[in-house]
Amino acid sequence: MEEGTSKEPSHSCCTEEAFQWDTREDCNVRQILDRVGDKWSLLVIALLDDRSMRFTELKKTIDGISQRMLTVTLRQLERDGLVLRTVYPVVPPRVDYELTPLGVTLHATIQSLVTWTETHQTEIATSRARYDAAAAAQSG
Repeated sequence: MEEGTSKEPSHSCCTEEAFQWDTREDCNVRQILDRVGDKWSLLVIALLDDRSMRFTELKKTIDGISQRMLTVTLRQLERDGLVLRTVYPVVPPRVDYELTPLGVTLHATIQSLVTWTETHQTEIATSRARYDAAAAAQSG
């Protein structure tokens, strides 16, 4: 189990009044957002949108991910009901991963974020350059 996540459901924090932006660590909403918002989960969900993939294929496609981190990410996404793991009884063993129907709905939401990023990447790059230049001028 990853640090900061609990196997036990916590229903004490997310009341109707504080459902969306409850910042307490034991809040289910926060835990789910932490999971789906991490960079590896986003990439796995994006890659599995088109088709199922094998572990080795995912590992080769995701630049910079370790075997252990991919394993942890896939297990957590499977635990959350977003990814389906299918093991085929062949030698050598074959394991495929695909999005569940719930995972497909999440991909649509992620795609909106990607579209926003693509639309505003130039503005953000300009802002970063301006900020970095001002910070360099102050420190130099």
